[in-house]
Amino acid sequence: MKLLVGISRWVTGILFIFSGFIKLNDPIGFSFKLEEYFSPSVLNLEFLAPFALVIALLVVVFELVLGVMLLIGYLPKFTTWALLLMVIFFGFLTFYSAYYNKVTDCGCFGDAIPLTPWQSFYKDMFLLVLILILFFNREYITPYFAKASHRWIVFLAFMLSFVFAYYVLMYLPVFDFRAYKEGTNIEQAMTVPPGAPGAVYDYHWKFLVNGEEKIYTTRGAYPSVQGEFIEVETEMIQKGYEPPIHDFSIEKDGEDQISAILAEDKLLMIVAYSLRRSEIDGLRKLRDVIEKARNNGYRVIGLSASGEDLKEEINQKYNLDLDWYFSDETALKTIIRSNPGLVKLEEGTILQKLHWNDSHKLEL
Repeated sequence: MKLLVGISRWVTGILFIFSGFIKLNDPIGFSFKLEEYFSPSVLNLEFLAPFALVIALLVVVFELVLGVMLLIGYLPKFTTWALLLMVIFFGFLTFYSAYYNKVTDCGCFGDAIPLTPWQSFYKDMFLLVLILILFFNREYITPYFAKASHRWIVFLAFMLSFVFAYYVLMYLPVFDFRAYKEGTNIEQAMTVPPGAPGAVYDYHWKFLVNGEEKIYTTRGAYPSVQGEFIEVETEMIQKGYEPPIHDFSIEKDGEDQISAILAEDKLLMIVAYSLRRSEIDGLRKLRDVIEKARNNGYRVIGLSASGEDLKEEINQKYNLDLDWYFSDETALKTIIRSNPGLVKLEEGTILQKLHWNDSHKLEL
């Protein structure tokens, strides 16, 4: 039992630290995921949406520090209770997401290791077994290091976590696991390679045969049935190849102009997924950035999911003279975790991504 507790302790502790650190590297991304859970179509907790970032920070820091506490053996009773309650809560969320198909990715390991809802649920059930072993055998959780040092280790873990969180919020995630990382050619990442497997569907055909409803299933062909056709339903059996970037467009007046714009050899995109939620200090810095870029031969465009009236209002208020295009809000959130943010491209390849706080580092 002592050996089993030791294995459970190390596996659980390392998983909690790893999961917490990955989400701490991108707390804004995790807050977006929490907003999905708080939406009316999932948990209907909209009143929590404005606090999603604060909740995200508290959850991931606590998750990471709990892993540290478990490994050093600090307050085993409190630690095992906290671990148990957390895994039960997350287990409920992942089961709810999986069973009702509400949130397609729980965000457990951020963008580093995308998991389906069922994979996330099975991961939580595996952790639940390990934590139950620890919970009922906590007397075997022997402390490492001198007990007097435990509080300082936990305090240091808290402080380092908050310092790291502050850094990635003021700038950008240190590690970029998303499809729009620097060095990515967007058009290539949107292309489906020749021979890539396509999606496989079952077609469930409903017929009225001799007064009785019957269902015939094919892989697409119309069945040879002597009866009256009623309806057909499709069911995806196997997902086809999906390119890393599959939801990005640059639209103007309802037309997608992504190919022409990405062909520019000097392009600077000002990305603001929501101008109403953009940081004012960032908007104030844009005029000098735009002017400097244009003086260096760059084409400068704005990308936002906001309405045309708001775009015009922002242009006038901050004297931007910026040509705005429409793009999907989720895609813009994925491109850069800054609102507004700067993305420099050359013929569709992302060369530099900067938080507005780092606008002075833009290389032109």
